[in-house]
Amino acid sequence: MANVAVFLANGFEETEMVATVDVIRRAESKFKGSFPIVDLVSITDKIQVIGGHNITINADKTISEINFDNYDCFILPGGVPGVPNLMESEVLMKNLKEQASKDKVMAAICAAPQILGKLGLVDNVEVTHYPGSDEFLDKAVKKPHYRAIADGNIITGCSIGGALHFGLQIVDHFTSTEQMLEIQQSLVLNE
Repeated sequence: MANVAVFLANGFEETEMVATVDVIRRAESKFKGSFPIVDLVSITDKIQVIGGHNITINADKTISEINFDNYDCFILPGGVPGVPNLMESEVLMKNLKEQASKDKVMAAICAAPQILGKLGLVDNVEVTHYPGSDEFLDKAVKKPHYRAIADGNIITGCSIGGALHFGLQIVDHFTSTEQMLEIQQSLVLNE
């Protein structure tokens, strides 16, 4: 069981966020109680967040309305300028570091693993990321050819093309491989 917070900044990659949240909410629908709370959280005081392709999403809450301790998993979508905007949020960065010290799950996709690198959370950890988006990842074990990787409490995804696999890695972490495979089968990911 996990309560999840997905952080949104203007310029986020819409499909990465929607695909990931969709997979997690499908798991909750199929396996009641697996993900009872999945909150979209705006890092500003505005509920509306504009994605990198001018798609506006209404977040469920603003960052000032949440208690970070109430969540088990923190998801960071990619996108530019979304990722730099996330990094500029002192409240977010401080709380992610604090929650990571409590062994909470940090999940980042595309350019967002750089945030985990900046926080010093991926030293000697296997990560994937968007090609070329590897600032602050010098001490990580970089595997950008993977769609998604889980290494301990760090889950990373490569890009929009790996978003469903990224969501499935999160589901696998908090449920079971059998349950994750059930969700995967329903997605019909012909390879």
